[in-house]
Amino acid sequence: MAEPASVVVPLRNRPAPQTLQNHLLAAERAARTDGSRSLSWIVSAISSASKVIAARLRTAGLDGNLGAVGEVNVQGEDQQALDVIADEVLIQELQAREGVVVLGSEENDDLIVVDGPPAQGCRYAVLFDPLDGSSNLDVGGSVGTIFSIYEVAPGEETNLQAGRRQVAAGYVLYGPSTIFVMTLGDGVDMFVLDPAIGNYVRAGEKVRIPRRGKIYSVNEANVEGFPAGYRRFLDNCRRQGYGSRYAGAMVADVHRVLLKGGVFLYPPTALAPNGKLRLMYEANPMAWLVEQAGGRGDTGSGDILDVEPGSLHERVPVILGSPQDVAALCAEIARDRHSNGNGNA
Repeated sequence: MAEPASVVVPLRNRPAPQTLQNHLLAAERAARTDGSRSLSWIVSAISSASKVIAARLRTAGLDGNLGAVGEVNVQGEDQQALDVIADEVLIQELQAREGVVVLGSEENDDLIVVDGPPAQGCRYAVLFDPLDGSSNLDVGGSVGTIFSIYEVAPGEETNLQAGRRQVAAGYVLYGPSTIFVMTLGDGVDMFVLDPAIGNYVRAGEKVRIPRRGKIYSVNEANVEGFPAGYRRFLDNCRRQGYGSRYAGAMVADVHRVLLKGGVFLYPPTALAPNGKLRLMYEANPMAWLVEQAGGRGDTGSGDILDVEPGSLHERVPVILGSPQDVAALCAEIARDRHSNGNGNA
């Protein structure tokens, strides 16, 4: 009996790999706006920078790039060698991209207005935390990059905008694999870096956070300084069998909550009454991502995305996660506010 003939699928009929670049091109075609091409190039620049950062992280213990550099950033935090490297890589990639007119980083005191010819079409501000959780570096823990992109009107390069005005946001998690998670305002998509081809390949689309989880993520070493509503909520979680997971890097903790459900929180404390996390390049992009996945982001007194910023490095309390878990915590916080408003203890 003759062997069956092989079936050859013409190249033009084969499905294209679902890479990050293909995703951006498809979004660009769907948007059909003047700024969609520039926005695609900007996100692509962040993905390129993340590959460089991932490579430097893999060899950090061999090339002497672990440890502090002896400098303190605007946050009052010791700068790690890789904080500086990641910051420089992102700035170099982004300032060369069409449409980028201003950059803002955790590692720089002020906004950086990009010199160059006037941008044609849409103009963008890119804000980022180049290496979130860098205190984990010396022990091989997970770290990440967080980014937020806004459209900027002419003459308003240094005007900060509320999170609702974001046009793209995302993060990169550097762990056992390098994971790129992003939104363009139409759901959340997840890509994993395939080292065999040097490209990000889609691993999940229209990611949805569970409506309720069984995990809470918070630095419980500070619990004695938390407001009463937060402490009651955590007591309730423990009674209901929730597990505690805390990596010490916002990207790693929020990524777990995004996929598994539950709640991530950084409350106000006696030492940090406004919380520790920065609004513009930590809270806003993460809150928009979580909201786009069906979750919720709150400060304890309102949506994170509605906060009008006063400065680049402004801090806010942060609650992110499954809508039912966030609602339960906000109800406990509101209970205290109501009691105090009535003059009760």
